[in-house]
Order: sequence, then C-alpha cells, then structure tokens
Amino acid sequence: MAIALGGPGVDGLGEVAGVLREWQRDGAPAQLHPGDLGWFWRFGAEATAAAVRTWSRDGRILAVGLLDHPALLRLAVAPAARRDEELARRLVEDVTEPGRGVLAAGKAHVDASMCELIRDLLSEGGWNTDEPWTPLRRDLTDPVEDPGVRIEAIGPEQAHVRTAVQRASFDGSTFTDERWHAMAAGSPYADARCLVAYDARDNAVAAVTVWSAGPGRPGLIEPMGVHREHRGRGYGEAITIAAAAALQELGSSSATVCTPASNAGAVAAYRSAGFQRLPEIRDHYRDA
Repeated sequence: MAIALGGPGVDGLGEVAGVLREWQRDGAPAQLHPGDLGWFWRFGAEATAAAVRTWSRDGRILAVGLLDHPALLRLAVAPAARRDEELARRLVEDVTEPGRGVLAAGKAHVDASMCELIRDLLSEGGWNTDEPWTPLRRDLTDPVEDPGVRIEAIGPEQAHVRTAVQRASFDGSTFTDERWHAMAAGSPYADARCLVAYDARDNAVAAVTVWSAGPGRPGLIEPMGVHREHRGRGYGEAITIAAAAALQELGSSSATVCTPASNAGAVAAYRSAGFQRLPEIRDHYRDA
C-alpha cells in the first residue's frame, strides 16, 4: 500500500494523541509528544485538527506532524518506521512541495531531529540546519526532592492565576483564561497538570504545565515560565522540581524538556533541578 498524507479531523485527534503516546521511549530521540498536541489545543479542537498532518500506510499512522505555526512543522515517527525509506521520501516530498498542503511556499522549518533518514533527505534536497536546541532529561526512578516553595495545582477556578503568570513570563503571550479552558478540554489534558509556585508573600511567581504520555513513558514539561518581576531567585529551579514530582505522580519514567541552546538561563534552571543535558538538535530550514 502507498503512503497516504491526511489530516485527522476533530474526531481523529484522540487516535493521533494515542499513537504519540505509544511512540514515546526513554533513550530514544525526543520527538513530538502528546503534550505538544495538548498545549496547542489551547487554540481549540478545530484549530488543532487543522494543524495536524498524518502519514499512513494501510490505515496505520506512521508519522505525525504538527504545524506549530504555518512555517514550522514538528514531527514524530513511529519507532519501527524510522528506517522506512518509502515513508521518508514521501514525507520529504510533501513538506518540500507547497501544493501538497503541508508547508506553504517561502521560508519554512521542519523538526525531523528524531529520524536520520528524513534529515539526510532534507539536506540532500537543499535544506539547511538551523540554530541548536538543547533537550534535557531527568530520570524519575528515585524520589523527587521538595521544591522549597509552596506549589498549587491549578483547577478551573484558578485558571486566571496560571494564565497571568504565563503572560508575565513570556513577552507577547496570548494565553487567556478562555484558552486555558480550551486546553483543559482536550483529551491530552487528562494526563496533565498545571502548577503555580508562590513566594513567601503569596505572590504567584512561576508556572508550569506537565504532560504524561502514560505510565512508564517520558513526560513533557511544556511550558515553564518565571514571572519577569521575580527572576533570579531560584523559582525556575523550584517549579521545575515540582514539575518532575508531578510527572512522577502521574507515572512518568522521566521528565523531558527542550529549550533553545541560546537560552542559557533556562538551561541552567533545568540543570539545577537535576536534569541532564542531552546532545543538541537542530531544525532544518529552507530559505524563501
């Protein structure tokens, strides 16, 4: 059977989240996680479905792509399909040709860091490598230490606290209460938690969302932020430790995160929270 490019529609998002869960492995290269799908769900189920592409053979999904924005495709490939040359060639053709309905014409980026075959084909096709990203991982076999600050798990009634810290942590953030509720309504959020850290004066100083892929699989931190008025006081380390503890409670085997290598402050915060730095990865891009 030939490889088929498609989209899941809203009704198929649960299946996509399910295969992404199954594909997560400790010791394997980081790739698109069900938590990435869950975080995008803040824009609503219809927008999420419109941003997802699948590559299938005989009805079985072999690769999933998420358009984080129209010019950035992030991929996941089934572990058993990473050496499938037919899949890799079809996928590279689809992302290269604007008429295929994946990436529009002009400058575009593809994160295929998990699949050497796809990376090689992109390079052969004239795609260049971009700035490095740093993946980090913390094993959750042993108990996680106390973060040293008050941590609150956020429910619907406290959504405004979580969204306010997000907006105060990231310039240009559009994370509203409405978007939190849309995210929380998505199926991936059943295996997720939002946490907020408070200082001694009960100011909300940092926040994180963690996503489990199920017991015994790597969990994801996406996103983590520290309020711009409370930086440099160890709150990034504290909320990251709390995130690791939450993922451990959810049954995750490890906690993973990925940040631009140039963001030295974030890398330092994760390392101080017990995360080990993994080899850098790079997107591929084509010029306009």
